[in-house]
Amino acid sequence: MLKVENVSYEIKKRAIVKDVTLTIRPGEFVALLGANGAGKSTLLRLISGEQQPSKGGIELYGKPLHQYTPDQAAPLKAILSQHNPLTMAFTCREIVMMGRYPYHKSRPGKTDELIVDETMDICGVSALEDRSYMQLSGGEQQRVQLARVLAQLWDQGQGLILLDEPVAGLDMLYQQQTMAIAKALASKGYMVLAALHEINLAAQYADRIFMMKNGRRWNDGTPCEVLTAINIYAIYEVEVDIVINPRTLTPYVIAKEIQLSADRFNNSFQKVLTR
Repeated sequence: MLKVENVSYEIKKRAIVKDVTLTIRPGEFVALLGANGAGKSTLLRLISGEQQPSKGGIELYGKPLHQYTPDQAAPLKAILSQHNPLTMAFTCREIVMMGRYPYHKSRPGKTDELIVDETMDICGVSALEDRSYMQLSGGEQQRVQLARVLAQLWDQGQGLILLDEPVAGLDMLYQQQTMAIAKALASKGYMVLAALHEINLAAQYADRIFMMKNGRRWNDGTPCEVLTAINIYAIYEVEVDIVINPRTLTPYVIAKEIQLSADRFNNSFQKVLTR
């Protein structure tokens, strides 16, 4: 189980995350929703251990997160970051094999090689294994990084998978595939927490939705409980209609059109030209 209790994080006395409490149990897929700057990525970094909270505590499987050594934590949690910059020309297979580093001292074994094969196949990047990672599109790089994350926990049967904007840059097929992978892993007993902007993907695949606003918890519940027109307007300042998808019986969010008058565009510039 993951327990986040009254966690806050400040930078120069400005609260980025404020008094957040969140619990995730094995087998749950939780989507983290909020506008840009709501604190989603910061919360993921706190849970991953990359940053330390200013106050509050985080426990993973009953033990404070800060008490795990890197070797102890590696088989229990893996994170897909929003940005994965590289300056060396690793092949895609080498990138995915990095997820197996905690399990071998110098050379990967047969099990490691098999797991890399399986995760690359699941993520649809087997054909890219000998390509330079730096030559891939952003979407292809994202899928390779997802395969790396899966390889890290593939044979553990449990663990926490943190995904920061996992479908950014992906086309429709691979957005759906990525979310289906996350849901399948949760069904096998993993805990999955994914920060998303795609509300309808969250509604379709997640068991719960945790909404954030200004670094705080706004709401937490099932998609049907959380995805209301009032909540969405409060978070995103966008008016929406909510319908029920007849196939999935989950909420489907339809944003109302925003209309702007073109008379407002270049108005000051045009005034200067006519003087």
